[in-house]
Amino acid sequence: MQKNTILKKALLLLIPFCLLLNACSWFKDTPEVGLILSKHFDRKLYKDFDTAAYNVVFRKHYDSLKGKLSNPNTIKKFYINHNYEPRLVSLYFPAGALDTLEAYIGKSEDHGFNPDNFRQKQLDAALKELAADKFKKIEEVYPVIADLELNAAEALIKYDNYMSYGVVNPRKLFSRYYVPVKRPDSASMSGALATKDLGKLLKEIQPSSKQYLALQHRLNILKREGLGKGDQAKTIMVNMERLRWKLPEMGKEYVEVNIPDFSLTWFNQEDTVSHMKVCVGGKREEGYAAKIAKYAKSGNLDDKPKNHETPILYSKLNSIQVNPVWNIPVSIARNEIYWMARKDPYYLSNSNINVYRNGKLIGEPDTIQWSNYSREKLPYQFKQGSGDGNALGKFKFIFDNGSSIYLHDTNNKNGFNKANRAISHGCVRVEKPLEFAQNLVRDKYQYDQLRMEVNLPPLDTNRMNSYRKKLAKKADTVNLFKLKPTWFGTKKPVPLIINYITAWSQNGSIQFRPDVYGLDETLWLAMRKFM
Repeated sequence: MQKNTILKKALLLLIPFCLLLNACSWFKDTPEVGLILSKHFDRKLYKDFDTAAYNVVFRKHYDSLKGKLSNPNTIKKFYINHNYEPRLVSLYFPAGALDTLEAYIGKSEDHGFNPDNFRQKQLDAALKELAADKFKKIEEVYPVIADLELNAAEALIKYDNYMSYGVVNPRKLFSRYYVPVKRPDSASMSGALATKDLGKLLKEIQPSSKQYLALQHRLNILKREGLGKGDQAKTIMVNMERLRWKLPEMGKEYVEVNIPDFSLTWFNQEDTVSHMKVCVGGKREEGYAAKIAKYAKSGNLDDKPKNHETPILYSKLNSIQVNPVWNIPVSIARNEIYWMARKDPYYLSNSNINVYRNGKLIGEPDTIQWSNYSREKLPYQFKQGSGDGNALGKFKFIFDNGSSIYLHDTNNKNGFNKANRAISHGCVRVEKPLEFAQNLVRDKYQYDQLRMEVNLPPLDTNRMNSYRKKLAKKADTVNLFKLKPTWFGTKKPVPLIINYITAWSQNGSIQFRPDVYGLDETLWLAMRKFM
């Protein structure tokens, strides 16, 4: 019994001693990077790799480089979470994947980029120094691995960001850009550093759309011809940048308005369902920035410069208003309606424009003494009733947005004959509204109903009696008919993007359009330091 007690006490003393020995041997174990490099170079030197000594060197090297890193905090957090392990060197140096990364960066000029953006020279130098394997002691290895690891991490993050998301955030650059664009974040960047297959990642992030590849091909031709810094090359590069932005998924079928082309196209995958001219908002006044600064100080509407540019936005078409009412915007009321009413007291009634004050209809607007009111404090609101004279024409196509923008018909068809169709107050005038409406409703009965609302016969001849009754009701002079808006829902919500594209591939050639709002120039100024 006494012997058992003594044995138990001895075992209890022995266990902590054994644990201490195991802990000491764990700290002395060669880390993975040492084993991998020892095998790769067939040298025992790397088996002396000391994790604690390397970590000190790595942290010092990070501190010296962090001012030159694009995302230093993300890189620091990643390596803290991975105990400062040189993960990229361990996984990808022996197999040559870091050389593959350097090769991709070397070809980044094909995308318009300067390889120096990705610290190519530093990465190349570190790769060559480690590959030379001329170290006499293990302490000489640590700064080289730290340098290679950090430069590879910076190169990978930046290259992945540029290829996958573009170099510019359009929502920060453009005041009227309302498309939700996905941008890189710490999670996506950490995910790139943690990739399990670097070669696969580099291959997958290459832009591969037909449009992008066509522009890239043209850019490379221009470079070979010595025209890589010309206007055409710049236009191509800014449009390649637009194609790198991660826009919402449009789906198989969607509508795109291209502002510089003054066109609307209904796409079904790569097929064109419909194509027509549009008129878009007029360009802002020259010297806009200086004038708006002056207006901000004076508050005088006479100092306020005009800016009717149609915003770039994404939404979904959900309904059609036939024989619409036009709720006249405050800016138009102050700058146009006010002056017309002062000049001609019968302008409002002749134009079928109703006047409201605090939501109440004014019975006789022709008697208002407009000279008694300043434009800045105009207490009236204006609505133009349905009918042939309505500025929106017979159709208004509705989609949710915060800019009060919509697509619509127009009673002024002459605008579609102009070469430069940037002439509206911001909304988009559609050349073929009836065709567009038919594509949206996609129901024969509903389409016939829509046609009859605008005094067109139904396509179904069995409904001619209904059509005649509608015409008779409108022509009844005893019971005065008042035209009112009618709503029609779309068959399903149709994605819509109002976009700005000045170069694209079409039928084997590159189409170019004028930079009507100067957005190409703004984008180029923001991205040229990367090119």
